[in-house]
Amino acid sequence: MAEKTISSTELFAGSHEVVILHDGLPYRLRITKNNKLILTK
Repeated sequence: MAEKTISSTELFAGSHEVVILHDGLPYRLRITKNNKLILTK
């Protein structure tokens, strides 16, 4: 199966944080002040 590619611009849609549900649990993906991505549970 091919991997899906999505741009961060499309994913965040003007926000600096999104919540991803994985196995029923929320994970937060955010853009830092240094333009890095951090995923936290």
